[in-house]
Amino acid sequence: MAEIRQNPATKEWVIIATGRVKRPEDFVRDEPEEALPHHDGNCPFCPGNEGKTPPEIFSNKGKDGKWTLRVIPNKFPALEPNGQIDREEASNFFRRMDGLGRHEVIIESPFHDASLGLFSLKETLEIVDAYKRRYCDLITDNRFKLVTIFRNNGKGAGTSLEHPHSQIVALPVVPVHVRNRLESAMRYYDDHGHCVFCRMIGMELKSKKRLVLKNDDFIAFEPFASRVPFETWIVPLRHQATFGEISKKEMKGLARILKSLFEKFYRGLNNPAYNLIVRTAPTGDEGEEYYHWHIQVIPRMTTSAGFELGTGVYINVSLPESSAEFLRKV
Repeated sequence: MAEIRQNPATKEWVIIATGRVKRPEDFVRDEPEEALPHHDGNCPFCPGNEGKTPPEIFSNKGKDGKWTLRVIPNKFPALEPNGQIDREEASNFFRRMDGLGRHEVIIESPFHDASLGLFSLKETLEIVDAYKRRYCDLITDNRFKLVTIFRNNGKGAGTSLEHPHSQIVALPVVPVHVRNRLESAMRYYDDHGHCVFCRMIGMELKSKKRLVLKNDDFIAFEPFASRVPFETWIVPLRHQATFGEISKKEMKGLARILKSLFEKFYRGLNNPAYNLIVRTAPTGDEGEEYYHWHIQVIPRMTTSAGFELGTGVYINVSLPESSAEFLRKV
């Protein structure tokens, strides 16, 4: 029979369609990867084209003086830094506010054909460091209530530029999608007196069936109620509510986990399209006991359709336990 599982942290239900289950090997991308040039003269993120982007916020440079990573404002931002935070109600019903926020891009490498799955540990740590630096700077603006870091890899994940990059968006509101996750974790804390994510870490370490990677600071696993094949969560072992609380030592541990995981994705699954999202509590919730920041990686190997859109319940045709075993062996 099919199995319906619930994620204890989000309360989301997932159908594990055992009658349709595929082997992990069936999700390996079989089409050849399009070869990208080392440098693209038309790419605004490639060296020599810096004038095609807004002035950089900061950059890292090597001993040769050439940049290895750049952070810039998005040229076509979803939100603008100027505006009013006040909310208005039109006709006493519809609510609106200015599109206030910040939208930035982290250009992760000078090489157009680089891939997170093949980055060195030093290069990966450079990205984690940029995440932390920009996050901590953006939260100093008390107009912003949530800072979201994300990475789109591949056209199937919504990327418009192939050059490796991540994005950061600072919002003046906490979206209901995020609020629901926070409230679910808060209810668990109220009922049990401890963090649901800490409990989940303990269960995954005890079971080991869905464990993919572990070091002194982080754990990576396939959630019990994975919504899609090879969905992976990366969670710090030390309880911390917001991403900004990560220590320098933990940044190195996160870089090691990211490097290992995405090398497995690259070599074992032929570099699939995916979305990476840093799930963090809102600004001002530092030190809270109810929430535990984490990274969610969502491969784009299947397509959501009417049932998922209509119910919010995903149908997964891959057993999380099998996906974890496959990744461990890569």
